[in-house]
Amino acid sequence: MHEIHGRITGPDILSHIRRPETASHKGQNGRLLIIAGSEKYHGSLLLAMQIASRIVDTVYVFSSKNNVRLLERLRERMAAFIAVFEEELWQTVELVDAILIGPGLAEDDGTHQRVKKLLTEYRDKKTVIDATALWHVDPNLLHEQCIVTPHSREFSHVFGCEPSAVNVLAMAKQYTCTIVLKGRIDYISNGQKVYENHTGNVGMTKGGTGDVLAGTTAAFAATNDLLVSALAGVYLNGLAGDRLFERVGTLYNAEDVMKQLGTLWKEYI
Repeated sequence: MHEIHGRITGPDILSHIRRPETASHKGQNGRLLIIAGSEKYHGSLLLAMQIASRIVDTVYVFSSKNNVRLLERLRERMAAFIAVFEEELWQTVELVDAILIGPGLAEDDGTHQRVKKLLTEYRDKKTVIDATALWHVDPNLLHEQCIVTPHSREFSHVFGCEPSAVNVLAMAKQYTCTIVLKGRIDYISNGQKVYENHTGNVGMTKGGTGDVLAGTTAAFAATNDLLVSALAGVYLNGLAGDRLFERVGTLYNAEDVMKQLGTLWKEYI
């Protein structure tokens, strides 16, 4: 990885993102497994899946039993993902380059057991831990292949301390992981130094924008360094929100952010 200069994210971070090689073929530009969604929160799964499928070659999706019919209906309309069922889950984990776990998952024992198994038995896998999965994480199981993406309350729950730049640096160092603390200013650290991201605005408090961020970050992680993936994810996601805010104020939603990312991708990447 090239050296990242400065402590405040800017468009230069996007120059570190790997571009697909002209001669590459399917599978060489990232394979991502998304473990997400429940009967109540299937939208989180859809948003993460839709943005990730625009970045990596292959997206595998594992969701709750309640969402099997939903996945089957989606497969009839879009070929952007491969559905994974219970008996295939851990074999698929071995196959992919990165995993996103958490958006919209149910608060149940199944989620707890999957988070624990993933972090104990697959420590070589790049893993982005988001949303519901954060409430089931033992921080002692985190490792250098992990990105955790908490908001302030989730950060306090996982690490047992106040959400602050100082503590983001300290916890990332203590648990050898990469942390993205989401807020008015995002703080990001891999334990070596802490970075600030100032893109984004109040319109991004709407539901679903975090799922777009998680999907973007995890898709980047499939083929990029984890710190670069985290920094580029928050910068690009927030910049999309800022471009929308310039045009329509806060009258936008998570799907609009995802569409705006396409414009930014052409412009910067």
